[in-house]
Order: sequence, then C-alpha cells, then structure tokens
Amino acid sequence: MPSPAQDADAYDAAVVRCESRDMTWVHCPMPTDQGVQLVRQLSDNDCIRGSEWGSDATGVWVTLGCRAEFRPNPVEAPRSAMRRVLRCESDGRLESCPVMLRGAPVRLMRQLSSVPCREERSWGVRRNEIWVARGCRGEFEIGAADGSGFPAGPRPVLCESKGKARRRCGVSVQDRVELRRQLSGAPCVQDDSWGWDRDGIWVDKGCRAEFSVN
Repeated sequence: MPSPAQDADAYDAAVVRCESRDMTWVHCPMPTDQGVQLVRQLSDNDCIRGSEWGSDATGVWVTLGCRAEFRPNPVEAPRSAMRRVLRCESDGRLESCPVMLRGAPVRLMRQLSSVPCREERSWGVRRNEIWVARGCRGEFEIGAADGSGFPAGPRPVLCESKGKARRRCGVSVQDRVELRRQLSGAPCVQDDSWGWDRDGIWVDKGCRAEFSVN
C-alpha cells in the first residue's frame, strides 16, 4: 500500500500549472482522457470553465488572465452498473430525442446551456423520447426499466457565479446537495450565495464550487 508521502508525490506530479499572462490564450499539455479539474486558482482574475479555461484532447487552455493549477480526474474503478446518458439540445424550439425507455425513469444529469432546464417546463419525457425546449441543452440519465432506478452514488456538479451574477445549474435532485469544494475567493454560504431545489443548484455573489448531488 502506498504511503501518504508517496500519495502526495503522485498528486503533485499530476498537477499542471497553466497561466495566461497579459490576458493571452495559453495551452498546456496534460492527460485529459478522464476529464480535468481545477484544483487551485492563482489569479485574481476569474477562472470560469468554458470562458477562461477549458480542455481538449491534448491538454488544458487558459485565457483572459486566468492562472491556475489543474490535474486529471482520477481513474475510477469499473462500476457494476454503468450510467446511460443521452444528450438532448434545443436551439429555442421544441426538439425530440428518441430513446427506448420501456418505462425507465429519466433525470437531468448535467445542464449544458446557460438557459435553465426545468422539468415539465423546458424538458420532459414522453413514451420513448426526451424532449427539450426554450434553449435547454442537457445530458439526461436513463435509469433501469426493471424498477431498480439509477446507479448509486453522488453526482459531481460544477456551478459558477461569473461576475458575481446569479446563475442556475440544472440537475435533478432527489435527496440533497452538499458543497464539496469551493473554488472561488468569494465565500460560498448556503442560502446566501448558494442553494438548491429539485430542479438544480443556484450560485450568487461570486461563489464558484463543486457540489455533490444525491
């Protein structure tokens, strides 16, 4: 079994520092097969995924003065139950995404749009399709048709308030949401700068964090 010192060395070896100097776009090579997470922001400028930083097949990029440390997501052990996920996107109109459901439950796993995705308002389920409307774009998880529901375990969700503005991150919540890791210098205080309801998580006042959804 690796010692704590060996674990720390392995963690440090995996961390990549990527810095946008003078607001320029910079690309830093690193493994991205399992995804990438921001572990420490170094700049006063915002580091918001999708606008100030992101990843591609060969590494991570930063721009607009974002300076931060990144590391690859850990490789997960194989799960006995795999998640079935379908992406469905609306450009403002009603769109239908056919899928064989056979009575299986569906939930919003991750909102991809800046427009909120709310069940029965901008997304829903019919017999063998998921529909989206009003600009909702999301990834939807399909449960088991035998009544056993969804794979066990929490789902990680990143939600960020850019420019101290309020933002909603759509995700279906059955039980509760917990703050897993704060990424912002601004405090993330429940019911003040973040909160949740059955349709997702909201953040405000510059709170940026990773949440665990159950």
